[in-house]
Amino acid sequence: MGDTQAQPEGGPSGGTRILRNSVAGLSSAFTVQRLQLAAKAALAAGLAFAIAPLMPGSAAEYPYYAPLGALVSMYRNVAGSFRQGLQALVGLALGIGLAFALVSVGDPSPLSVAVVMGLGVLLGGLPRIGSGSDWIPTAALLVLLVGGSNRDDFSFGYLIQMGVGVAVGIAVNFLVFPPLHFDAAATSLGKLRLALGRQLTDMGTALTEKWPPEHEDWSRRSTELAEAASTVRHLVQEADASRRANPRRRLHPRDVDLDYRNLRELERVTFHIQDMTEVLSDVIWTDDAPYTVPFNDSAPLATAMTATGELLASFDGEDEAEQRRLFAAAKSAVEAGMATVAERAQEDSAVTASESILLSLHRIVRAVRPAS
Repeated sequence: MGDTQAQPEGGPSGGTRILRNSVAGLSSAFTVQRLQLAAKAALAAGLAFAIAPLMPGSAAEYPYYAPLGALVSMYRNVAGSFRQGLQALVGLALGIGLAFALVSVGDPSPLSVAVVMGLGVLLGGLPRIGSGSDWIPTAALLVLLVGGSNRDDFSFGYLIQMGVGVAVGIAVNFLVFPPLHFDAAATSLGKLRLALGRQLTDMGTALTEKWPPEHEDWSRRSTELAEAASTVRHLVQEADASRRANPRRRLHPRDVDLDYRNLRELERVTFHIQDMTEVLSDVIWTDDAPYTVPFNDSAPLATAMTATGELLASFDGEDEAEQRRLFAAAKSAVEAGMATVAERAQEDSAVTASESILLSLHRIVRAVRPAS
């Protein structure tokens, strides 16, 4: 079956969907984290511009580059601010050096501009330079065309003021509520568990309905589940990065290694549930599927799926005793399903999908068993 879902009758109109998507986009743009980052960027830029006139010599004549440096170094975590700011300064230094090398050969011309841009982009491919790659051709072009006959002073002022801005930006990000993204990671792990549990319980319901089932939304969620797992991995990595060089990590300790272990388990669970979704969809809607689910297997399979789905959902708020009870129920249901299928297989040697589904359920239960 394809992943494309037909618009059901009575669903939202095109205009409603556009409005809903626009509201969702605005909501994502004005999150608390984004507002905090914007406030710190504003503070850093203002401070940098206030400090800029105090710089020595000709650097004081180019104060407008200090706020730019502050903006460049403003990142969503402290370690990223250090990295991005230093990479920008390295790129600037390389670009300035490139411009001076070309100016020593001759005056600016269309040819020299073309050469400086080409070489700047080429140098941007150097390893470990990261975001600084964009600053190499930019700095070279500014020195070549804006510096004019005063290139020495311009280059000195440009680099010094950008350095001031970068330093201020890093300091503000380090000292003013340095962000920790632990909550987003924890919430996303919980939501993924709930989504996977819902998928299993929906498939369990489909096995108890008259075929083809009336409800078939579950059959089109494979891509959605994969995207959700990818989003969770990104958020866990963000949480890990946010604790590096962050002074608040001691006040808000979190076992990010445990988050990674839970993530890897859920990624395996996602894989197995995707496989079960495709197998069951083929059984129900594909006429030439090479396997079936015998009628006598439907009830034990449905029970095993539902019990496993409830186990997955229990990790989002249930106490340990309830999780252990649900784990025992899921394990018992899977084992009962295996026994039923094995007994039926002795009488009927036909190839079925029951064994594949039960094997996936067994692996899921083993992956999410509560810690002993």
